[in-house]
Formats: sequence, C-alpha cells, structure tokens
Amino acid sequence: MGIWQGRSRRKPSGGRLRPIRKKRRNEIAREIQHATIGAGTVKRYRVRGQNQKLRILTASAINVFDPATRSMKVAKIVTVRENPANPNYVQRNIITRGAILETDLGLVRVRSRPGQDGVLNGVLVPKSAAP
Repeated sequence: MGIWQGRSRRKPSGGRLRPIRKKRRNEIAREIQHATIGAGTVKRYRVRGQNQKLRILTASAINVFDPATRSMKVAKIVTVRENPANPNYVQRNIITRGAILETDLGLVRVRSRPGQDGVLNGVLVPKSAAP
C-alpha cells in the first residue's frame, strides 16, 4: 500500500476541503524499510531527477568517532539501547538517526541517516553522559 503525501481533504477544524485536482504520482511516498541489525545489506533507490540514494536494510558494524582521541574506528553493533524516535524501535532493533547503540567500544549515538546515506556513522558517548 502506498503512502500519499499530498494535501489533506480536511481543514484543521475538521471541515471539508474541495480538492483542486486528483492525486499525483510525485505525491506518493516510498515504502518504509527500517535499518536493523544483521549481516549488512544496502539497497539503491531512485529519487527525483534520476538520482540515486542508498538505504541500509541491515548493518553489523558502525564507523565510530572517538572525541577523546579524535580518531575513527569500526565497531561491531551488539544491540539498540535507546531510540528517541520511537520506544518500540528498541525492542525491534531498528536503527535511526539519534539512536544509541551498544557496541564493543561502548555506547554510540548514530549521527548519519541510514535510510538516506547508505552509511552508518556515530559518535562515542562519554560514560558520564550515558543513560
């Protein structure tokens, strides 16, 4: 089932709006595909202007920036500890921007957008600020 992102047929007050035109193809959103913990698969999809974006479907590792040593390291993902986007995402191990992951290096906050960037980057969370 497609998700339609066009104008609503109702006013904020609940009254009816007369549609000016029918639905358009460019108002249809893409299917929701969440990034989860797994083997590591990436999917390409076409966007406006024949351009392409990459979507992470499963990931097993993350690029971690350590602010103390100012270096990048690759860490193995263990589980999702916290996700401010949706508390249910923690139980389902869904990774979004802002999620806190438990890795072999410690807790990491995701700073990239796995549904659009095709890469998983994060910043090491200091132990004093850890939840």
